[in-house]
Amino acid sequence: MMRFLKVLILLAVITLIGWLVFRELTSTTTVESKHQLLVERIEAMGKLELVKYRFSDVLEHKNISTFLPDASVLLIIKADAVGCVDLTKLTADDIRVFGDSVAINLPKPEVCYVKIDHKASRVYDTKMAFFREAELVGEAFKAAEVEITKEVAKSDMLQQTRTNAIHVFRPLLQGLGYSKISLSFD
Repeated sequence: MMRFLKVLILLAVITLIGWLVFRELTSTTTVESKHQLLVERIEAMGKLELVKYRFSDVLEHKNISTFLPDASVLLIIKADAVGCVDLTKLTADDIRVFGDSVAINLPKPEVCYVKIDHKASRVYDTKMAFFREAELVGEAFKAAEVEITKEVAKSDMLQQTRTNAIHVFRPLLQGLGYSKISLSFD
């Protein structure tokens, strides 16, 4: 009977150790984040967004190295560029009212922002990147943002922003009772 009890205790200890090892190897990692958010600044916004261009850029970005094989990445990048008029620059001197006539000198249109949509962008292929992949993809996104900004500057976005501003303000001013409307830009 004593021998049976020793075997039973030994089996219990082996089972306990096996269970602890199994639990440790198959346990899932839990993520814990502690945030301490602080509002740094509150700004009044006065930019009227009037046009949005959506760009797609197929980009092959390479890092050429003398000692290592050339690393490359192929991405399809989606980006948005928005044209706007900053109404905070509008002053009382820019608005002239004469009976049923109004003349407004609007601030010149500008590019509000160029922003890459990381959720819609995709990395399709990497070659020889190994441990440099994250750095290579980051460089590619920066190069794409520079190129898209150049393309926005060459586009007709500011002219389209002007046209859209007129299409927005004219009906608004007509609704306020003005029959003669003159809209110009700095």
